Amino acid sequence: MTQHEKIQELLKLREEAKLGGGQKRIDSQHKKGKYTARERIDMLLDEKSFEEFDMFVSHRCIDFGLEKETYLSDGVVTGYGTIDGRLVYVFSQDFTVFGGSLSEMFAAKICKVMDMAMKTGAPVIGINDSGGARIQEGVKALGGYADIFQRNIMASGVIPQISAMFGPCAGGAVYSPALTDFNIMTKGTSYMFVTGPKVVKTVTGEDVTQEQLGGASIHATKSGVAHFVAENEEEGIMLIRKLLSYLPQNNLEEAPLKLTADPINRIEERLNEIIPDNPNKPYDVKEIIHLLVDDKEFLEVHRDYAPNIICGFARFNGMSVGVVANQPMYLAGVLDINASRKAARFVRFCDAFNIPLVTLVDVPGFLPGTAQEYGGIILHGAKLLFAYGEATVPKVTIILRKAYGGAYDVMSSKHLRGDINYAWPGAEIAVMGPKGAIEVLLSREIGSIEDEKAKVQFLLEKEQEYRDKFANPYVAAKFGYIDDVIEPKNTRFRIARALQSLATKKDVNPPKKHSNIPL
Repeated sequence: MTQHEKIQELLKLREEAKLGGGQKRIDSQHKKGKYTARERIDMLLDEKSFEEFDMFVSHRCIDFGLEKETYLSDGVVTGYGTIDGRLVYVFSQDFTVFGGSLSEMFAAKICKVMDMAMKTGAPVIGINDSGGARIQEGVKALGGYADIFQRNIMASGVIPQISAMFGPCAGGAVYSPALTDFNIMTKGTSYMFVTGPKVVKTVTGEDVTQEQLGGASIHATKSGVAHFVAENEEEGIMLIRKLLSYLPQNNLEEAPLKLTADPINRIEERLNEIIPDNPNKPYDVKEIIHLLVDDKEFLEVHRDYAPNIICGFARFNGMSVGVVANQPMYLAGVLDINASRKAARFVRFCDAFNIPLVTLVDVPGFLPGTAQEYGGIILHGAKLLFAYGEATVPKVTIILRKAYGGAYDVMSSKHLRGDINYAWPGAEIAVMGPKGAIEVLLSREIGSIEDEKAKVQFLLEKEQEYRDKFANPYVAAKFGYIDDVIEPKNTRFRIARALQSLATKKDVNPPKKHSNIPL
């Protein structure tokens, strides 16, 4: 065979590999509103930056007739490229080859790019579209999953890991995305579950569709498995690129600075009047976030899950930050099980990747009731407490209005190594709200008043007395728990300056193998 013929053979094999399971299956993928594995990579990465690994890999199974059916690349496309000029490693599962099912060699390809990502300190992006383990391969496929899981665990907190579900993700396959930092799902075309509807029907008797069991909306609102939901794959890929712009390459680097024309001393008069005079009246904390951050850009994480707390990424003077804020529009901004879990996970991610935390506080306390207590609100609330206390990144906290009870402590207080803690003039910092406090403190006196009108008048007077004493930030400021009481309209400038001053902050935790967070 001449050199020319050998080159022609190479080109022919490349074309064969690019066809995956064949044109017919590619057409079927397109009809479902889905792209192919390679099309997704081309959309995700900078133009012509993709370098593919293991294009000529095929499976080694000789059971159940599989030896008669082989495809180059074996159901997953792997390699590296750049996003906005920054190195990333990718794997994209190919549903046109055996339904994207995972084989021994399929797993080995994914493990190779994950190992390379760890060596070079670059993010890993996994695009999932798979029917699960390749049953014909038995334990080899199961071992392949575990090999991937082990790498997910080792990479956790070292390099960012992002998973996109652009199709099915079932059985053992779901645990790799669960171990990564962020999960993106698409409406109508993606789902995740440990066992499918047929098994559910057999075991529990429940009649449920794939969408009801593990569709994007379910995981975005009820389970919290999905951090982002996209309308389609194009939006999902745009979200991955946007998310990466806020993240560093690895845990030893800082997130990239983004130049902005938005001045740090921008005054926002609206902030002086945004908090209602009635302490029980809600307002939208997202409006405050947008007024404070660079160019009003805020990438919210877990938008539809536990909406009583807001988490997401923004920038101050070009610096990437994680924002956590109580949302008075939902359950008065109270902390419950889901909100605690959501925020704790986000805080720990930011801390792992050197992203400063800006916390906006308006919290009336923890949600009471048997459902919360039986569900373990004590343990889940402790997760958020633990996350803030363990975090060594710069922490800037603004108390906007209420900070009551243990929730005051939990929300990045000075006592949990908060670096710079400010309060707005209307901030209320106390053990509990005026009504509850008076009922506890003066229960005997209240009980001794027989006339109902006199009792109501007495309660109103005492509540006002309590409010006058605690419905301001100066008691906390007197003890140094608040560093300054600031005018709301200047908040952007004060946060930006605080973050600048903390750029060289060094804080360490005691030497240990790892902490034992209350899981």
